[in-house]
Amino acid sequence: MFAPRVMVVEDEEPLCVLLRYNLEAEGYHVETVMRGDEAELRLRESVPDLLVLDWMLPAVSGIELCRRLRVRPETERLPIIMLTARGEESDRVRGLATGADDYLVKPFSMPEFIARVRALLRRAKPETVANVLTVKDLVLDREQHRVFRKGKGISIGPTEYRLLEFLMLSPGRVFSREQLLDNVWGNNVYVDERTVDVHIGRLRKAINTGRSVDLIRTVRGAGYSITVE
Repeated sequence: MFAPRVMVVEDEEPLCVLLRYNLEAEGYHVETVMRGDEAELRLRESVPDLLVLDWMLPAVSGIELCRRLRVRPETERLPIIMLTARGEESDRVRGLATGADDYLVKPFSMPEFIARVRALLRRAKPETVANVLTVKDLVLDREQHRVFRKGKGISIGPTEYRLLEFLMLSPGRVFSREQLLDNVWGNNVYVDERTVDVHIGRLRKAINTGRSVDLIRTVRGAGYSITVE
């Protein structure tokens, strides 16, 4: 099962390390960034399932970054937990008014932090914890690790399975080859972008049997998506 992706933007290195350790222990895929401007660039490349954002950051503050994210269509609904040393009610109101979904005042307990992350993901992105993903007549059962089309089981390889699962988590969204490589193969694995095309071809052949409609959409110059039309 794909682990929900969490980006932590925190410039206090000890806290950043602690947050990463606890999130990874819960099974989340974690990316850490220590500057607001760098986080903004990363978020233009790839949007995580949840953002943990410190209020005070170098270059671009967390509150300003939150404001900018809420006016971009790609991130307007991104779940955001704001971390801050500011405990006054006016500051909490300002953080929430700017677009944060939740707010934690430092110092906070790790069990509470993890509970907030779980609750926000369940509420904002239930598909990240769903056991069964469905797009039209295609079903992916994450517990059984099986794929069905029109009720019939389909045999696919492990890479094709991960690729299909990732696409089905965001039906209709177009992912570039680079994004698919990062999320399916991983940041630390070198694979040529043409490998994506090969596995997309295998996936198409497996799920589009007989007269079934082709559910994989190729967007020239952009990438691939699983269609919902």
